[in-house]
Amino acid sequence: MALDTTETKPETGGIAADRLRTIVDRIERLEEERKALGNDIKDIYSEAKSAGFDVKVLRQLIRIRKQEPAEVEELETMLDVYRRALGM
Repeated sequence: MALDTTETKPETGGIAADRLRTIVDRIERLEEERKALGNDIKDIYSEAKSAGFDVKVLRQLIRIRKQEPAEVEELETMLDVYRRALGM
């Protein structure tokens, strides 16, 4: 009698094999989606660069927009203080 390798035991070593496989599959699928999204973002930055925008500044703008307004204000205040201290 040949063993059917497609059938999995419900638990192997105390681990629910089907549940583990489902979790791993989901993670792998999301990793692929993240990679695709990363490529899409890279393409958009390339598009922005070819349109004459400074990508470094765009990245900084994106980072700032993610912050809370109070954090941004504090950062800008400190940056201004440091610039003045350096005579900039």
